[in-house]
Amino acid sequence: MSILFSKLNIKNVILKNRIVVSPMCQYSSDDGFANDWHLVHLGSRAIGGAALIFTEATAISPEGRISPDDLGIWTDDHIQMLKRITDFIHQRDAVSGIQLAHAGRKASTQAPWKGGKQINEKDGGWKTVAPSEIAFHETDEKPRALSGEEIQKVKSDFKAAAKRALIAGFQVIELHAAHGYLLHQFLSPLSNHRTDEYGGSFENRIRLLLEIIEAVQEVWPAENPLFVRISATDWAEDGWSPEESVLLSGILKTKGIDLVDCSSGGLAAHQQIPVGPGYQVPFAEAIKQQTGVLTGAVGLITEASQAEEILQKDQADLIFMARELLRDPYFALHAASTLGEEQQWPAQYDRAKPRKSD
Repeated sequence: MSILFSKLNIKNVILKNRIVVSPMCQYSSDDGFANDWHLVHLGSRAIGGAALIFTEATAISPEGRISPDDLGIWTDDHIQMLKRITDFIHQRDAVSGIQLAHAGRKASTQAPWKGGKQINEKDGGWKTVAPSEIAFHETDEKPRALSGEEIQKVKSDFKAAAKRALIAGFQVIELHAAHGYLLHQFLSPLSNHRTDEYGGSFENRIRLLLEIIEAVQEVWPAENPLFVRISATDWAEDGWSPEESVLLSGILKTKGIDLVDCSSGGLAAHQQIPVGPGYQVPFAEAIKQQTGVLTGAVGLITEASQAEEILQKDQADLIFMARELLRDPYFALHAASTLGEEQQWPAQYDRAKPRKSD
């Protein structure tokens, strides 16, 4: 039997295979509300056989959105539609996950197909915040450095969002500390020039993430999985490093984090990323082997055999897929056929299931 189609038990969740729908921004919300697009987008991947379905980066506050079109969970009013989506995912024998996020200095931008540029306050945007007054692009307006009181609000917002996520029926939370968004901005010395307890040393730069984990755990049941996504490297000189990622991941394990989702980059506009098939897998492998924490591999994983090889080599425990699942919502069903595995198809689609007689 392939490992890709073996089950994985994480606390009170049983994943029917190792295929995860990675969080992918849809830029299709109005005032943070999920809608029929999100139901169909996420629901079709559940129909397609993936084991764990993550929402896109879901903002914990209006100012934490990447764009005005981002999904949100900063008010109880957001819960109803999210609950409809999780109910559907669960009906398909899949697990629902939500990624909680704050964009920090990368907030207040246009959706990619609208240009992706920063939106000034006079044009309907909002003032961005960050650890320090350092802009992502030189042409961007500088963010405001968060005060101590504002940092406490960020923690409270993550906690409140986690509580709403539980009510909405999500079974897994992933905290977004990657891709140059707020928590990653605190981690990296390139964006964090603070001189208080949240800046300077490695211990200080990871402090906010650890405090947010503690705040979330006050409302998120201990038996429910809690993941963290990190950028394992900034791909930039003097930035956050793979060695620091290993150190952080070991600490995260002791703090009750069940899996580290290993991505990279997004923090520095001058980053140099050697993009290629599976280019981030070595980070997942190093963290897994050196800390013993479960890891997820992500990044240009497009073939069933490629995903299976990663698992066979014990480089990761889960395969997070993004673009390939945009191209093929039914990747898991097709991959099972490729690997000679029996995967249950929806009864409504059973007539199209490949059979030896076909």
